[in-house]
Amino acid sequence: MKHTPPIALITGASSGIGLELARQFALHGYDLVVNAEDERLESAAQGLRESGAEVHAVRADLRTAAGRHRLLDALDGLTVDVAVLNAGVGQGGAFVDTDLTDDQEIIDLNITATVRLAKPLLRAMVARGTGRIALTSSVAATMPGSFQPVYNASKSFVQSFAEALAEEVKDTGVTVTSFMPAATETDFFRRAGMAEDTRIGTMKKDDPVHVAEQAFKAIVEGEKKVVTGSLKAKAQGLAGKVLPDGVKAAAHRRLAEPGTGTGTGTEEDPGRRE
Repeated sequence: MKHTPPIALITGASSGIGLELARQFALHGYDLVVNAEDERLESAAQGLRESGAEVHAVRADLRTAAGRHRLLDALDGLTVDVAVLNAGVGQGGAFVDTDLTDDQEIIDLNITATVRLAKPLLRAMVARGTGRIALTSSVAATMPGSFQPVYNASKSFVQSFAEALAEEVKDTGVTVTSFMPAATETDFFRRAGMAEDTRIGTMKKDDPVHVAEQAFKAIVEGEKKVVTGSLKAKAQGLAGKVLPDGVKAAAHRRLAEPGTGTGTGTEEDPGRRE
């Protein structure tokens, strides 16, 4: 009988952590369904095909109902063995200054899309008695996000949601993993308008390859939660468990408030995020 490779779905896979995770799955014998909303997706998919994996690219904006339906329609008839719901977006600035449309897009992608995709994917896995779901959380989930309040709150939702699902399905043969990156060298801070004028945007960040390798290991081993990245990222994850919320909110302000950027791109700081 012909061997059929397992299938991994990765959203937000055109660059950054999502692309590196897709590479990990391809290198370990998975075929892929990759999703993103931008024009880089097809070139990313072509590069992934060079590993020998079969790659189906679905360009769809998961902030919209139409985009979510397009992705789910593309999965019809496929057995998704692993689903990594990684797509996410942020926006920097004081809440009173940011555009409400941007705030809503964070909720639509980081929260609404995660729930609406997780429901049918998890139901199918539980019915089969096997499968893995992974959600990209963040160490931001552990702290109030001064000058990025909606983003941090959205990641707190993702973290709580993932841990609750992991408990619900623990006896079904299905696992749910949340992985928590710190500040990582991706497009995130540029897209959030934080790349040049915030301390966190200009500081040295973790390597997405390193983050993806650790996340992949946690997913395939069925771990419930893992902080991924450098030793400093892991230290921040530990600090998030013990520091008072007021202290964490003030520390986050020093990192994310506009006008705090160093302009060097080399500053080290334990207050890191995805």
